[in-house]
Amino acid sequence: MSLEAHFEMLSLKHHNLDALLQEEASRPLPDFTAIQRLKKQKLLLKEELERMNITQRRQGASSA
Repeated sequence: MSLEAHFEMLSLKHHNLDALLQEEASRPLPDFTAIQRLKKQKLLLKEELERMNITQRRQGASSA
């Protein structure tokens, strides 16, 4: 899998988690444990996406 494809896959997962979070939060009796779990997963994905961006920028700067 290319780096771009991996990034897109992680971005899609991040977006899907956001939708799940909104869906759970809008329920009459939201499951706050599930919300915390989804937020943690979303944060981990965001951190991975940021690491990938930093790595990409460093590689671009070193090849310039």
